Amino acid sequence: MTDHKHHYVLIMAGGIGSRFWPVSRRSMPKQFIDILGTGESLIAQTYRRFESIVPRENIFIVTNQEYANLVNEHIPGIDPSRVLLEPQARNTAPCIAYASFCIQRIDPEAICVVAPSDHLITNEAEFQRTIEKSYTFAAGFDCLITLGIQPTRPDTGYGYIQFNPIPSGQGFHEVKTFTEKPTLELARSFIDSGEFLWNAGIFAWSIKSIMHRLETHEPEIFQIFSEVSFESENFGTELEKAYSLCPSISIDYGVLEKDDQVYVYPSTFGWNDLGTWKSLWSVSEQDEHQSVKIGKHIHAYDTTGSLVFSNTGRVVITSGIDNLVVVDSDDVILVMHRDREQDLRNIVNDMRDEFKGKLT
Repeated sequence: MTDHKHHYVLIMAGGIGSRFWPVSRRSMPKQFIDILGTGESLIAQTYRRFESIVPRENIFIVTNQEYANLVNEHIPGIDPSRVLLEPQARNTAPCIAYASFCIQRIDPEAICVVAPSDHLITNEAEFQRTIEKSYTFAAGFDCLITLGIQPTRPDTGYGYIQFNPIPSGQGFHEVKTFTEKPTLELARSFIDSGEFLWNAGIFAWSIKSIMHRLETHEPEIFQIFSEVSFESENFGTELEKAYSLCPSISIDYGVLEKDDQVYVYPSTFGWNDLGTWKSLWSVSEQDEHQSVKIGKHIHAYDTTGSLVFSNTGRVVITSGIDNLVVVDSDDVILVMHRDREQDLRNIVNDMRDEFKGKLT
C-alpha cells in the first residue's frame, strides 16, 4: 500500500473566472459556482477528488482572504490552518511560494501536487493513477513535473508544452519548450508535429525541489517570504507587506520555463479547464439539436448548437436560435454568439467602467 504520509495537495482557488461573467463575479468566482449543474461547486468537486488520494489534513487551499467564508461554506469542517489566505492577487508564483513555505514547516520531506480548483476531470480513476505516478516520480528525482493533455484541436487559448518524444522513464518526458497561447497558425503547426501537449496547469514536485528552484529563479520572491515570521503574532501584517512587495508572475514563466529539469506526463483523464461558456457547452451533455440546458425552467424550441444557462429559477424560453450562449443571472442577461467568447473580457471591462464595478 502506498504511504501517503508525505503526499500533499495545494489547491489554488484565488481566480475570478471573468470569462464566465455574468454568473462568475469577484464576489462569487467560478470555483464556488455549480457551473455544471451537478449540485456541487467546482472547488467542492476538486477537494473531494483529492480526498481519495491523500489524507484530508494534507490538502491545502490557497485563496484570496475575501473568499474565506466561501471556502468554509463549500468545504464544511476544513481545518482553518489548511486554508491559506492571500491579502492580494499576485499570480501563481507568489501563491505557490507562500504555500511551499507553509508546507515545508510542517514536513520538509513533503511531495506536493499543485492544482487549480476549477477544472473538470471526467476520468477520476485515471486521474488518481496519474497523480500517484507523479508522486512516485517526484520523490525519486530532483525535478519539476507538469501534466500535459493531448490536444484535440489547434486551440489558441491554451499554453503548449513541447516534449522529447523519447520518454526518460515511467512515461515521463523531458520538456523542451513552453509556449503561451500561440497564434492559430502556430497552434496548427504544433498539432501537426505531434510533439506538443496542452499545459493543464497541474504540477508535482518535492518541497525541496520547488524551494530550491524558487531561490534560484525567483530569488526576490524567495527572499520576501523567507523574511516572514510565520509563527509571529505579526504574521498577518508581515504577509500583507510580503505580497505588496512581490511581483505578479506565474510559476510557469517565473520558474518552469527557466529550469532544465522539467518533465511532462502525457495525461488522458478527461481534462477541461472550463475556461469559457463555449467550453462548458462542449463538455456538457447535448440534446438532439446539439444544445445544452443547465438550470431549472428552461424551455428551448428550435434551438440548435446553443447553451442556455440559468441559476435564477426564472422561466427562460428560447425559440429559433442557433449557436448562441444565453445566460440568465440575478441582475444581468447575456446573449452572445457562441464563437464570440473572446469579446467577453472587453464587455466586462465596459461594464466595470459604466457601473463602477457593481456588475463585475
